[in-house]
Amino acid sequence: MKKKVTAIFDIGRTNKKFFLFDKNFREVYREYIRLDEIEDEDGFPAENLEALENWTKEVLDRMLNSKEYDIQKVNFSSYGASMVHIDENGKAILPLYNYLKPLPKEISETFYNKYGPENELTRVTGSPKFDMLNSGMQLYWIKQTKPEVFKKIKYSLHLPQYISYLFTGVPVSDNTSIGCHTLLWDYEKNAYHNWVCKEGLDEKLAPIMTADNIIFTTYNGKTIKMGVGIHDSSSALLPYVRSSKKTFVLVSTGTWSISINPFATDMLSETDIINECFFNMRVDGKPTKVSRLFLGNEYKLQMKVLSSHYNVPEDYHKTIKFDKNIFSEIDKDFECMFHWCGIISKDMPSETKLSYDKFEYAYHQLMIELLLLQVASIKSANSSTNVKRIFVDGGFSDNDVYIQLLTHYLPQMKLKTTDSSLGSALGAAIVISDKTLKPKFLKKNYSLKKQVPFIDK
Repeated sequence: MKKKVTAIFDIGRTNKKFFLFDKNFREVYREYIRLDEIEDEDGFPAENLEALENWTKEVLDRMLNSKEYDIQKVNFSSYGASMVHIDENGKAILPLYNYLKPLPKEISETFYNKYGPENELTRVTGSPKFDMLNSGMQLYWIKQTKPEVFKKIKYSLHLPQYISYLFTGVPVSDNTSIGCHTLLWDYEKNAYHNWVCKEGLDEKLAPIMTADNIIFTTYNGKTIKMGVGIHDSSSALLPYVRSSKKTFVLVSTGTWSISINPFATDMLSETDIINECFFNMRVDGKPTKVSRLFLGNEYKLQMKVLSSHYNVPEDYHKTIKFDKNIFSEIDKDFECMFHWCGIISKDMPSETKLSYDKFEYAYHQLMIELLLLQVASIKSANSSTNVKRIFVDGGFSDNDVYIQLLTHYLPQMKLKTTDSSLGSALGAAIVISDKTLKPKFLKKNYSLKKQVPFIDK
């Protein structure tokens, strides 16, 4: 007899993943792929939407014919701030723009002159000025610079909902995507912000559904319960919220390190705005305070520099374990040595200056500097609640140097790590299930591990 499973597409910027989970949310199958980027009309890197579409369809078609698994439900988790714009025939008519693509300065200036002041708009929408990371600004930019194309847009769908649409044919907007630093949502009114309606953008946005909705779909002759998709950070948070009775901050690491505090629901303060905190939206529609750090991206760029400088293989860093003696030597006369590629910090030098003969020392130096930024980011998310518990998931949860340093710099907080690969995928499976999670869920399903400081303070 085939095993009944839930299938999840978890679309990251780097890795595109497919998982199967059994009825107890245990992973029974996974596969990954990386897709080469293409260029948009301005030569800026962009997601290869056609390749992504082909991969998702090929995988689901293949797995539906599996002799081992019986797919009952399918859902979709994806990175946010990215939209697919479709015409009345359901065809994408613009590239899937990279959220790092800079907006023309005049577009931003015109917008905030018209709808500001900036701080007030940030406060009520939970969305600092992030250019294309504010997906609402992407729509505004298209309207201003490509008016004829804008007229042809029937719906602008956030990426998780577009992948769902490929299989259901039902265009929807999901609350977790709409409420994620988009500039679209007014958290005081609990509705689209006035500027969205004044610009007519609400007409380009499909009807809103909550992320726990299911669409019964006939696909390749089989009736399947399809989810509407969910924003990956909101998805990653869900298992923790539903299974933990105590307050916590979740540090979800990857290309971005996102510190999520679901227990800080007040509107953003002036200090929060200065620290570039923002709101994500929980499945239940509540705001959750978030701070961000471009940690994984910076780490990847610096690894290329260090690997070349010390003439070691590019994956050599994966073998490095925390060395207390190396840390003590660096910490004794610590000073910043790294000039960041994608991060701005007040203490960074004008150029990178490496004084070490060995890669291991330079690596620990790098991680110390990154961890100081990470700690500041966590404290920003935690500033109004003083939560004493941290969960770390994502790619850095199994980085020994990262974890040891985090316990050292935050000794007053209880730190636990969870499996590095499941976060948003498992949340996407849970959100379309009617099951209640038990308190030991994280331990059983997430390989929950308690971490302790290596040095007593």
